[in-house]
Amino acid sequence: MKLLVTGGAGYIGSVVTALLLEAGHGVTVLDSLSTGHRDAVPPGAALVEGDVHGAADVLDPSFDAVLHFAAKSLVGESVQDPGPYWANNVGGTLALLEAMRSHGVNRLVFSSTAATYGDPLSEAPLRESDPAVPANPYGASKLAVDHLLSGWAQAHGLGAVSLRYFNVAGAHLGFGERHDPETHLVPNLLRVAAGRAPHASVLGTDYPTGDGTAVRDYLHVADLAEAHLRALERAEPGSHRVYNLGSGGGYSVREVLAAVRRVTGHPVPAVDGPRRAGDPAVLVAANALARRELGWKPVRTLDQTVADAWAFARGREADA
Repeated sequence: MKLLVTGGAGYIGSVVTALLLEAGHGVTVLDSLSTGHRDAVPPGAALVEGDVHGAADVLDPSFDAVLHFAAKSLVGESVQDPGPYWANNVGGTLALLEAMRSHGVNRLVFSSTAATYGDPLSEAPLRESDPAVPANPYGASKLAVDHLLSGWAQAHGLGAVSLRYFNVAGAHLGFGERHDPETHLVPNLLRVAAGRAPHASVLGTDYPTGDGTAVRDYLHVADLAEAHLRALERAEPGSHRVYNLGSGGGYSVREVLAAVRRVTGHPVPAVDGPRRAGDPAVLVAANALARRELGWKPVRTLDQTVADAWAFARGREADA
């Protein structure tokens, strides 16, 4: 297939692009490089530097589908300045859909998020049918796109699949996390192991969990990426499907810290601190729907996830 990947110079977009190329697809990456990296675009993919609002200038009727990763994704920033999140995440997606419609491209895989659920009203693990009540503008913008896709599928025959990610970590095929600022737990713990930070922060030790720290569902980026290839095949004209992508189990912050210490052999000193506002105690995915309808299942362990992220981080240090 001939595919457009928006945001393909970012963390997840680059790994998915690499897998698409391995599978024999032709890929064009559209990325503004505002947060992505030129050298994260895998060899073999064409790069068009530009904003998703300009997708009409890149697409043509020869494209078979679009995988849409381009978005602003910092929760705290979205609270402080929500306007760009609506303009980019919702307005940009609307522009992309208009461009797809004008060129007759009717298949889309959308990068969504567990932030659509907000502070869960249901017991873990969360199912796709559970209430989605976002707690911040980032999650609200992603949920708005899900609603947009449902309406577009009904009105214009789009075949769309939304993949709601839980916590993604690890590296694959030489591509990994390079966020600035970095807000994710695993790479921040690895910064301590690499000597780039004096200690880790454990934010919240009084949650109603086994060890008092928050529990999250960690998924290896390669497992996540493989789901996108299956979702491409699942997109059916006139239908919008939503799938959770997670391991189906959870690890506390202290359990992840222990895994990082095991894998790196570094003591990784940690300092306890207060909870972050709005952080739920437990956020774990039910993945039965993705297993059943996509034929997908995660296979990589937490230790492998940490080990692959560590190898990527050490490789970056060696190249610096």
